Amino acid sequence: MLGRKERGQLGLFITGSLRQLIPDEHVLARVDRVLDLSWLPGEVGDAYCADNGRPGIDPEVAARLMLAGFLLGIVHDRRLMREAQVNLAIRWFAGYGLHEALPDHSSLTRIRQRWGAERFRRIFERTVMACVDAGIAKGEVVHVDASLIRADVSWESLAVRHVEAVEAESGDAGPEAQAQHRNGRQTGKYKKVCTTDPDASMATNGRNWRLEPSYKQHGVVDELCGVVLDVEVTAGETNEGQELLARLDAAARIAGSAIKVATADAGYAYAKVFAGLEAREIAAIIPTKAEPIRSKVPLRRFRYDARHDHVTCPRGKILRPNKARISHGRFFASKARDCKGCDLAAICLSPSRVTKALVIVHDYPALLRARRRRERWGEEENRLYQRHRWRSEGFHGEAKTWHGLARAVRRGLGNMKIQAYLTAAVINLKRLAAALLATIHAIGRALIAGRRQSAAHHGRRAGGFDLRSAAAA
Repeated sequence: MLGRKERGQLGLFITGSLRQLIPDEHVLARVDRVLDLSWLPGEVGDAYCADNGRPGIDPEVAARLMLAGFLLGIVHDRRLMREAQVNLAIRWFAGYGLHEALPDHSSLTRIRQRWGAERFRRIFERTVMACVDAGIAKGEVVHVDASLIRADVSWESLAVRHVEAVEAESGDAGPEAQAQHRNGRQTGKYKKVCTTDPDASMATNGRNWRLEPSYKQHGVVDELCGVVLDVEVTAGETNEGQELLARLDAAARIAGSAIKVATADAGYAYAKVFAGLEAREIAAIIPTKAEPIRSKVPLRRFRYDARHDHVTCPRGKILRPNKARISHGRFFASKARDCKGCDLAAICLSPSRVTKALVIVHDYPALLRARRRRERWGEEENRLYQRHRWRSEGFHGEAKTWHGLARAVRRGLGNMKIQAYLTAAVINLKRLAAALLATIHAIGRALIAGRRQSAAHHGRRAGGFDLRSAAAA
């Protein structure tokens, strides 16, 4: 029989709460079971006047609205508040009834400005501590990686720095920078700049891809369940190796335990990184970079003696440090009389030089030890490095695909940090909610199994029992 549904005036007044209309498996219903923001009013209280002005929006309500938006992938305030008008789940999650007016989208903007990025970072850190307390994060084995985030600017906003300003900057930067400028090479000082968002800088993921105005997110992910232990945002051109040690220190502080193993890709394979990890007694699962070969006699043929601070060439001659200094290492040079009669001089020396000069980076012995360890990687080290690829890169992919982090929502480094902190917070809340649900299911299975065992025991004593009835009970 053909069914028919009247679409006239539907009933408005119902008995019960909004929670009864929201499925238990809805992401907001699952996160609500593990979300605790009772501490937040005390945290942000000093940002409000105690005895003057109109009462503002409840801090917990404002935070819940923002978290609901990121959980559902609605990262723009206008769209979020339009969706909240008709979405019962958002209303219930934030604490608004059907008859209550929702705040204007501009209120969320003012709240972000009032609280500042550091208070949103504390919201994120609270989710990390909740995951640690629940046992789904330990902070012993972590995976570190960085990812570029496209800035919220147009190509028309890019401009090249004024020629006189560049030349003046080149004059103060030293001969190396001046030579690069004269040769027309683009370095970090001479790339295009963004006029609408100066905090963003030009960067790219690969040599064959164009430079784009970007920010860079640095994340530390726990091995156990993929909980995000730490996240930070910098300009796009910032080298990830400069941030690794600081991010590991922050992750250890938040998790409350010492990190034992850290994995990262070859983009972090710098001598200072390996030295810093050794000082912190952290095992590094980081593949070393292929050594650049600029001569027919490569650098690996020259042996550095850290005890006596000199370099020995393949023919046994000594290269000693000279006065020339660079930011990341020191120059070592030979004597002209040592190279004059050497049989390797024709292929070892540059055509315009009579001595051999090479650069030994700071903490070079740590890099040598890392290379030797890389050659001895076993099954466990290779397993952890494979897990790094989907643990760490999986976090960045999830944040960009499901929670709107593929592009900055607002401009400025502070706003970008807030977006990253809230994104990492909702991912941790999802992990925590999933762990709680798994625990509930495990308890349910254990109870059913216990009842079945009890039924079987009584059945043997009483001569028979219906297991289906026990399971249903």
